[in-house]
Amino acid sequence: MSPLLKQAWKRWRIVSDWTAAQAVFGLLRLIRLMPPQAGLRTAAALGRWIGPLTPRHRVATENLRLAYPEKDAAWIEATARANWEQMARLAAEFVFLDDIFDFDPDRPGEGLIEVEGREIFEELRNRKGPFIFFTGHLGCFELLPICAAAFDLEVTALFRKPNNRYIAREILATRRTSGGHMVPSKAGAAWALAGTLDRGGAVGMLVDQKFKKGVKTTFFGRECRTNPLVPKLARQFDCEVYPVRSIRLPGGRYRLELKPKLALPRTADGAIDIAASCQTLNDVVESWVRDHPEQWMWFHRRWQE
Repeated sequence: MSPLLKQAWKRWRIVSDWTAAQAVFGLLRLIRLMPPQAGLRTAAALGRWIGPLTPRHRVATENLRLAYPEKDAAWIEATARANWEQMARLAAEFVFLDDIFDFDPDRPGEGLIEVEGREIFEELRNRKGPFIFFTGHLGCFELLPICAAAFDLEVTALFRKPNNRYIAREILATRRTSGGHMVPSKAGAAWALAGTLDRGGAVGMLVDQKFKKGVKTTFFGRECRTNPLVPKLARQFDCEVYPVRSIRLPGGRYRLELKPKLALPRTADGAIDIAASCQTLNDVVESWVRDHPEQWMWFHRRWQE
């Protein structure tokens, strides 16, 4: 490509990103004017209508066919459409997080949020780390670090920035909780997480994204590459690893689950086996996705090299 075409392409991307970001921000501002549950229902309806019209719908249906070869076309299409509702809810939940998260450890079961594994949260709060929490793109995963903060656990969470630079900038500026910090996935991120663990803190990571230079693993029986950062940090700092997930429930409610620590595979000399551990993480996330397939981010190209 000539330098002139490269420059034109770069400018077009900037204009395109800005236009798309302004459309998203404008829609979210309108939704923010509504009561939370009404706003979330509106977002879900828009997602179900708009999502199937986008090129990503074909990616979602193809991924579902790869993951569920035994399912018929009607199930694939219905699940993909339900998934767009879930993804639109996720975007709207971002502006309603303070309204949604009403969990009070002293009065459990009285709000929209229920927590499974609160005794683990309390036990971790009362002793020094380091700890690693891992999750996937399921349910409203944005609630997880907020939940940890409710138990006085400070979690530094790693996240992958959206490709749209303007949306990424807005997310980074607003993704803060009273008990944690966000670290964008880029050069130097691993050092930031390592520093937190070295101080006896806790970090959180999403482990179900494509990672071109990752370890060869399988997900739903198909080869993919997985980021080895979780097992590498666990081995370096000898820290415990905990699975945690979010599930959307009927009636606009949520269940946040913290599971007991995960026993990562080890080599003959007792060290954490990086490759086998990456597969273990995939297996955990796959089991979660099979529980609620409509709640995972199917338009993500997980298996693409």
